Amino acid sequence: MSPINTPVALFRLGRILSTPNALAKLDNQDILVAIQRHQAGDWGDVQQRDREANDQALEEGTRLLSKYHSARRIKFWVITEADRSATTVLMPEDY
Repeated sequence: MSPINTPVALFRLGRILSTPNALAKLDNQDILVAIQRHQAGDWGDVQQRDREANDQALEEGTRLLSKYHSARRIKFWVITEADRSATTVLMPEDY
């Protein structure tokens, strides 16, 4: 039996939320994969300074922001609050 490659969870997600706009535009699979990547520290398509800020936020307990593209190339974000009470999937225009 081969081992399952399960990403390591680096932080709590809290309550998982999504804006109505994101739910209307994204497939559930895109959302699930993005949340898994986000929690594993794969910040997606962020700039280097944002990547470094997220890595620092893991240590300091501040807000985390990831940017992804769906299978249909739709850009969306995943944000976890500083207190880790909630993680929200949203479209850039929802911010």
